[in-house]
Amino acid sequence: MRRLCKVLEVHPSGFYAWRLNPESRRTKEDKRHLVPIKESWLESRSVYGYRKVSDDLRELGEQCGVNRVHRLMRSAGIRSQTGYAKRKYKRGGAPSLVAPNHLQRQFDVQEPNRVWVTDITYIRTYEGWLYLAVVLDLFSRQVVGWSMSSRIDRELAMNALLMAVWRRQPKNTVMVHSDQGSQFSSYDWRDFLDEHNLQQSMSRRGNCHDNAVAESFFQLLKRERIRRKTYGTREEAKQDVFDYIEMFYNPKRRHSFSNDLSPVEYEKQYFKRLASV
Repeated sequence: MRRLCKVLEVHPSGFYAWRLNPESRRTKEDKRHLVPIKESWLESRSVYGYRKVSDDLRELGEQCGVNRVHRLMRSAGIRSQTGYAKRKYKRGGAPSLVAPNHLQRQFDVQEPNRVWVTDITYIRTYEGWLYLAVVLDLFSRQVVGWSMSSRIDRELAMNALLMAVWRRQPKNTVMVHSDQGSQFSSYDWRDFLDEHNLQQSMSRRGNCHDNAVAESFFQLLKRERIRRKTYGTREEAKQDVFDYIEMFYNPKRRHSFSNDLSPVEYEKQYFKRLASV
């Protein structure tokens, strides 16, 4: 044994101490922290990166810095989901204007039920396409209305807006911003807006940045849930999208925009501050 210590160039007492307690205090702490780190990551459906996991640990009272969480997640092979590459589209056709762009990319809104944005995306299943329309409140980024159908028509868009109006019951005029898709330029859509005291706003043609918040939500949905799934039927896809929106995104998913709170919690904090004034 002494010969081995001489070869390793360590003192015998240090070698025997290491045999009795081979793991350092830091190693033990790392192993202990890795448990809540994995729990936070799994609870987010393998979506969260090290920053949001760090927020979860801080809420639990764990003394674990952001850099340490990053190191532990990297060593354990845990990481957030990465997105799709952007597809490039060419503009074409004559420009049209149904409603002016009242929003003008003013995405920071100070109160709920002041500005809603809406858009439509598609989800692939073995049964065919499933189309999803959503309405988001710009104040909290909460999905306040949604609708799914095998057809991309005006009823798809109107059902999502109808859910938003029914859920929120706005007392004042709400701006509703969309792109210039046919679903949002129909007479039925405009009549519905007029009847419910909603102001129409539309993006410039071919400019997705004018409706960036809705586009960002769809990117999150596809990156964090859809791209990792293969849906056999539209019904299966509907159930999974419902789970993402109502069970994870609205009540749990943290957003850096809203002080790392979920959309539901961000609105709760707002109304608490309002009641205390």
